[in-house]
Amino acid sequence: MRGPFFIGIGGVLSADIAAPDHEREREFYAKVLTTGPEPLWRDDLTNCMGTPVIGLGARTPEYESLPLQWMPHVQVSDVATSAGRAVDLGGRELMHGKGDDGRSLWAVLADPAGAAFGVIPVAAGESQDAGPPMKTGRIAWLSLEVADVPAVYEFYERVVGWSAAPASADGGRELRRHDGVAVGEIRPQRGGSDVIPSVWLLHLPVGDLEASLRRVRAGGGEVVREAAEGAVIRDPVGVCIALQALE
Repeated sequence: MRGPFFIGIGGVLSADIAAPDHEREREFYAKVLTTGPEPLWRDDLTNCMGTPVIGLGARTPEYESLPLQWMPHVQVSDVATSAGRAVDLGGRELMHGKGDDGRSLWAVLADPAGAAFGVIPVAAGESQDAGPPMKTGRIAWLSLEVADVPAVYEFYERVVGWSAAPASADGGRELRRHDGVAVGEIRPQRGGSDVIPSVWLLHLPVGDLEASLRRVRAGGGEVVREAAEGAVIRDPVGVCIALQALE
């Protein structure tokens, strides 16, 4: 069983980016993510239930120091502890939001390979599965390609609390939450013409994959890697994300 979208430690309920050329980016994703007879995404980039799963913000001066990549928000038991461990393990703290009392509310971190992500407290409500990810416009999977899989896996084990399944034939590792459900994977970085940077790829389901890929090209994006079940694309400002066909 797999799916990163759930309420609880290690769960990913949302992701965001602060992008230049904001209006062009918004139009690009609004077209690419809204294919099929029953689109899983609305043109305002909320999902079909109206939930703000991904956020596309303008790259204002406040956010210019953030890397240009989609950043998943991972729920952790203690934001300050996770941020401190990230730095101790060779990562970086990029931003850290605190309340008036000094309590950590959220943080934006980068792992040793440069992949950025946010850490937030567990969402309100009891720990529970947030439902099937493929039918309701949610983040369906996460993947990361790096040069040193064991080192980066250990980083996330200590910072986020994910555990790993045994290594696959190519040396990759599937990341799992405490109950064994897989949330994503870390794989060895490929070379060649379809090299993907070491960033967290959000895998987003679309209603019509072929139509979405046509819209990627028409909108000034690029299809970097394509397979039957999905594709990695690069948007007009150079940011990578993955599109996934419905199962």
